[in-house]
Amino acid sequence: MPSTALRFALSPLCLAVSLGVAHAADSDSIQLAPVDVTASATPDDDTQLAKNKAASLGPLGERKVQDTPYSINVVNAQLIDNQQYKSFKDILRLMPSVQGDGARPQSRGMQGSVVQNSRLDGLNVVSTTDYPAEQFSAIEVLNGLAGALYGPANPAGTFNFISKRPTDETRNRVTVGVGTGLTWLKEADLSGPFDPDGRIKYRLDLLDEQGQGYNPGSQLRRQLVSLALDFQLSDQDLLQTNFSYYNFLDKGLPGKFALASNASFPHALDPTRSNLGQNYAGDNNTTETASAHWKHDFNGNWKLDVGGLRQIADRQSTGVTNTLSTTPGQYTSSVSSATASRFTINSYLVSLNGSEWTGPVRHDLTLGLSGFNWQNYNPVAGATTTLGTANLSDPQDFAEPNYPDFTDRYQSAVATQRALIFGDTLTFTPQWSLMLTGSQSRLTSRNYAKTLNVTSSSEDSGLSSATSLLYKPVEDLTLYVTYADSLQQGDTAPTGTSNANDILAPYRSKEWETGAKWALDRVNLSLAAFQIKRPYAYTQGTVYANGGEQRNRGVEFMADGKASDTVQLFGGLTWLDPKLLHTGTPSTEDTRIVGLAKYTANLLTVVQIPQVQGLSLNLNSRYVGRRPTDNTDSSWVSGYSTFDAGAALTTTLWHRNTTYRLEVENLTDRRYWTNVVPGGLNGYSGAGNASASLGTPREVQASIQVDL
Repeated sequence: MPSTALRFALSPLCLAVSLGVAHAADSDSIQLAPVDVTASATPDDDTQLAKNKAASLGPLGERKVQDTPYSINVVNAQLIDNQQYKSFKDILRLMPSVQGDGARPQSRGMQGSVVQNSRLDGLNVVSTTDYPAEQFSAIEVLNGLAGALYGPANPAGTFNFISKRPTDETRNRVTVGVGTGLTWLKEADLSGPFDPDGRIKYRLDLLDEQGQGYNPGSQLRRQLVSLALDFQLSDQDLLQTNFSYYNFLDKGLPGKFALASNASFPHALDPTRSNLGQNYAGDNNTTETASAHWKHDFNGNWKLDVGGLRQIADRQSTGVTNTLSTTPGQYTSSVSSATASRFTINSYLVSLNGSEWTGPVRHDLTLGLSGFNWQNYNPVAGATTTLGTANLSDPQDFAEPNYPDFTDRYQSAVATQRALIFGDTLTFTPQWSLMLTGSQSRLTSRNYAKTLNVTSSSEDSGLSSATSLLYKPVEDLTLYVTYADSLQQGDTAPTGTSNANDILAPYRSKEWETGAKWALDRVNLSLAAFQIKRPYAYTQGTVYANGGEQRNRGVEFMADGKASDTVQLFGGLTWLDPKLLHTGTPSTEDTRIVGLAKYTANLLTVVQIPQVQGLSLNLNSRYVGRRPTDNTDSSWVSGYSTFDAGAALTTTLWHRNTTYRLEVENLTDRRYWTNVVPGGLNGYSGAGNASASLGTPREVQASIQVDL
């Protein structure tokens, strides 16, 4: 849907708001009656919410977080809305075990994949496109290895985006806002039943945000049309559909920075400086998604879920990479337009769940099927273009190159995956249970040249499994130990290597995890220790190949819930020891993996102010330790701390529920490097060891939300 159509759709809604306000202004019934946002919740209610907090475990269905032998975090709609998050990457920063600033989100320091680790309502989607926070009611993250639950996947965790569903009652909500650089936001979230019996319900979300970013001459645009429909076909059958269109554009912001051989990153630069990027360079991405779930309840015990998804993600990636040389401050700017400009994916799932008894033992049984077909298309005329050379003391404005026609594409790769999934959770006593899960999978991949000749291929099959023992010494405390191993697709050699586009043989990853989960009054506390091992591939000379083993050990602690009647917490601390082992080279043996910090912490605190009903203040604190930028650990970037602060006031204005929000990100305007990754992951054209991005400067966002 073009942007003019979106503006046309939004205009009547904004006009309706204006007319409503004008009408109220002419009346004599204007009042500011405060709403007590805590009045509907009691300590008992909060305790039950903590104990019953649930998440989706793929084919296993929805289960209590406390009763799952995995580290799982759920960010709900309240946190997403109150912090005015705009991207799912913003949400991921709340979780210290997650590295979410890059193109591929990951947890526990393990490289993520483009498709296998990301899901929308349980269905595989592309991770390297953009998703607006406004589209989701929650983000669920399962840290670590989950191939036994979902089929072959990297040990980078599973990121499940939960779509907004229709509400039982009619609710029309409009939000307007303004942000740094004068970006103007307009959103309408409309929901309710179509018919008196509520058999058909809808949820329509329209979003338009445009303006200038924090850099002079930069441009930002976010446009979303999202429609969810629920059809109650019978008392046992529910059909849920989702359709969405999202366009994301950012140009003129700082480009990525890469290192030439033996070069190192300087102290983090001021990201608001001109010409660290180019005004014409950036991203223009469009993602169209359609999905459906048919859910059937046989008898209140056995349940069936059948789902399918189709997604097309178009990308016009023209971002600048500034490759730093060994000469202080010297860099060469380039643009690569040869990477994939279209991803298409068809994914599906079938899951059957129910409980049965054999004597005194209860079995929670699962049988499922999951898979996808994923295709990449690259521009036929895609190329790498050098823009020019300059110095960081005087960044230059380079002439715009000739970009290819991004719609003139050839199919560069295709990958398929299917997994038959089975599971049984055996509950022997109220204290002891055993979870057994596995998936028998088959995965294939092929890469193609512009001539459509196959340049490399891979085909394999295997079993991924997991075994977990759970013990509950008391009702609200769960102790567990889990062992899992998983098949995953081998990496593809990046551009610039002598074996570029070759697909390495599939890997097998292994993980041990032990942990404890405690529903302490109104707060969920979790502690987990883990070790993950997997083959590690990197460029050795000119060849990209497995060169050792990555072994990540760590401990993570999380707190989620209410510490008191007025204080809500979400956050924790992660200690990570990511090592490169068995390389056969003394300089890279037992070194820290590129881009990973030993300590990461994040804590969001929301405080209700009793003296002013409806007023809350929030502070989010984040710390990331120093990180190496090469496999020999000879060069590092410094750690950093950032603080976000904000306030929200919920009241009634002209008899309408109204919420005012103000948020300041990076309150102290800290300069720092983020998204430090091995160079091959970015597909950048400069030779080097790592690439990184500049953290965003201080930004302000204010909004008014009105329920009509």
